[in-house]
Amino acid sequence: MELTIEQALGKGIAAHKEGKLQDAERFYLSILESQPTHADANHNLGVLAVSANKADVALPLFKTALETNPKVEQFWLSYIDALIKEKQFESAKKVLRQAQKQCVNEEKLNNLEAQLSSKNLNPNTTTASPPKELLNSLLGHYQNGRFDDAEKLANSIIDKFPKHQFGWKILGAVLGATGRNSEAVNAHQIAITLSPQDAEAHYNLGVTLQELGRLDEAEASYKQAIALKPDYAEARSNLGNVLAKLGSLDTALASYEQAIALKPDFAVAHYNLGNTLQVLGRSDEAQASYKQAIALKSDYAEAHSNLGTALRGLGKLDEALVSFDQAIALKADYAKAHNNLGVTLQELGRLDEAEASYKQAIALQSDYAEAHSNLGNALKELGRLDETEASYKRAIALKPDYAEALSNLLFFTASMRSDANRYLEEAHGFADMVSEGANSQFQTWSCSKNPEKLRVGFVSGDFRQHPVGYFLEGLLAQLQSSSIELYAYTTTNPVGDVTDRLKTLFHSWTSLSGRSDEDCAHIIRSHGVHILIDLSGHTAENRLSVFVWKPAPIQVTWLGYFASTGLSEIDYILGDPFVTPKSEAHHFTEEIWQLPESYLCFTPPAQDLTISPLPALKNGFLTFGCFNNLSKMTDEVVAVRADILHAVPYSKLFLKDKRLDYQSGRDQVLSRFAAHGIFSDRLLLEGSSSREEYLECYHRVDIALSPFPYGGGTTSVEGLWMGVPVITKKGSYFLSHLGESIAHNSHLSDWIAKDNDDYIAKAVEFSSDLSTLEMLRQSLRENLLNTPLFDLPRFANNFEKALFGMRQSVSYEMQQTKP
Repeated sequence: MELTIEQALGKGIAAHKEGKLQDAERFYLSILESQPTHADANHNLGVLAVSANKADVALPLFKTALETNPKVEQFWLSYIDALIKEKQFESAKKVLRQAQKQCVNEEKLNNLEAQLSSKNLNPNTTTASPPKELLNSLLGHYQNGRFDDAEKLANSIIDKFPKHQFGWKILGAVLGATGRNSEAVNAHQIAITLSPQDAEAHYNLGVTLQELGRLDEAEASYKQAIALKPDYAEARSNLGNVLAKLGSLDTALASYEQAIALKPDFAVAHYNLGNTLQVLGRSDEAQASYKQAIALKSDYAEAHSNLGTALRGLGKLDEALVSFDQAIALKADYAKAHNNLGVTLQELGRLDEAEASYKQAIALQSDYAEAHSNLGNALKELGRLDETEASYKRAIALKPDYAEALSNLLFFTASMRSDANRYLEEAHGFADMVSEGANSQFQTWSCSKNPEKLRVGFVSGDFRQHPVGYFLEGLLAQLQSSSIELYAYTTTNPVGDVTDRLKTLFHSWTSLSGRSDEDCAHIIRSHGVHILIDLSGHTAENRLSVFVWKPAPIQVTWLGYFASTGLSEIDYILGDPFVTPKSEAHHFTEEIWQLPESYLCFTPPAQDLTISPLPALKNGFLTFGCFNNLSKMTDEVVAVRADILHAVPYSKLFLKDKRLDYQSGRDQVLSRFAAHGIFSDRLLLEGSSSREEYLECYHRVDIALSPFPYGGGTTSVEGLWMGVPVITKKGSYFLSHLGESIAHNSHLSDWIAKDNDDYIAKAVEFSSDLSTLEMLRQSLRENLLNTPLFDLPRFANNFEKALFGMRQSVSYEMQQTKP
């Protein structure tokens, strides 16, 4: 499809920003073919030419842009700068005077005028040099941080010896060190004009341009420094940083490795290499790089902190704590290390300590949006809901384009606030924000319209030991012989047995980690995917922003979330008659596509676990259980459970959560129940364990109690598999309906309570007939195998029909591809 001028310009600017200079040039030139005097296209082509050290090519382009639209300040500045670079000093002076009459920024013109004054001197003429003692004194002031003295002396030297490069060189360094980067650029450029073969001068310019975010120009400066001095390890390391920011991660890795080859004891290069490996999800290699940086520089606080992040990614949480503590010991005011320590403590269930770490990070850096968002996560698990919401909103106020904080707020609103209108309003806000990052959407696709096999892609960060992985595995296994070809797009780089098994079930496995949204979208589109399925919604590691680009003609959200994404680009939400009744269609921006029975189907665990006899028959008392995250246990849930324990004599409640590994977590639970007259002798509290040990804990539970409104999903289904029926409560929106869907689709609809009183009554009723409860327990697994919740072939058939139904219902245009 032919692009409009506006679309071509947008694509050109986007490519330019991302360092894809050939693509940018192609788009700008396509504009000039139909509109030769287009101001922005001419100017931007000129900028590309200057960055390639072709100011002579840029001059007519800048002149055309300026003549077409003299009201744009940058056109004047670019034209004058190019004239100076081409040593057309008289013309530059003339245009500068015209620019002054146009009210172009006086400070910017003064910088150009200073540059012009110095460059107008012939750098090839010989002049006297400053005394060596004076130059040594200048260098000493700078190296010892006496920047005021250094600046005064540098200016004095420049006044007396304007063609001597060293004064300009140190002045540029001082200006950069004191945050005056725009002025520093001019000083560095003058130093280069006076001594164009000075690699260090090009390097210094690159550092300043990098600070200013002018990454394409910084890249060119570093490359020039390297061309002049091939063994310049520092320039290669900094070039790697620029390339990484531009998204060229593999090229960045090569640049770091070249720096290290030249200078093996270069701790910073090892550290930078670790950072990029970590972005790519190669945590094992990142860990090794950070350790090498620390071996070379033991007091390297940043390397200790990032080593902690790598270790956390590898699941080595206790080792990660040691690294973060070491970073903080070395640099007590290191806000990032305090924040990262908090994340690790939270993963361990040490929420009080995590909260303290986040608050310390915020005390050190009040505008630290990530720490505010993470604090919200901890407060949510602690059940302090008003504070949770305030923390998320503070993070968003500090950083309005912070997608993760917006997703956290949406997850919180969907799970804890149960206000559909408010949720959708916030979801629309998220959609508006991420849409700003997409310059344009795909309108055509390269997938076959009548394929032999339907190509279906799944996007997730949870292809691992996680509820998404558990529910997905059995379905994918059933689809192996179907007319569907499966593509995985992982947003992380997961490891483990579940991941290894899942990899074998996909035709293609692609990591999106470290890639820009646009790159991800192009990759997915290039695979010819017909249907792209989001498995995350607003949970951690989602890449909903990729879906905004519309890389597939049909896009769906399913399984990993329980509410609308808010994105108009996602066509369907996959549900069932219980979680997504048609009467609640107004809760979603997506169209509801209902599977006929259940919207999910359980993959039985790999472990061969038997069902035990009803524990109450041996114990002489009834044990209720809930292995859900304690954040779901609201005050209302505690009150209902306390009433059940009062109503069923001698009964106990078995709770299992990672927070209960620690005394602070146990004390909080004991205190909450004590307020209702239930004391420690009625509570069984246990922490985390392996999955097999966790499943075996159901041998000690007679009846499971699902929380509300955020009910159990995986835990409830796993409990059923182990012979433990679950009491759930009727809801009024997707998440609160989850227990209903599980109960209906396991033929246990009589275990759904209509309200709190009915919930308590059912607990009393079912616990009063132990023989019936034992019969149900022993027959439950066998009966479940024929229900929609556990019958994988039946579910896979329904799922496949839904996908082909979606394909037939959506009309889309194909893009012809040439051989």
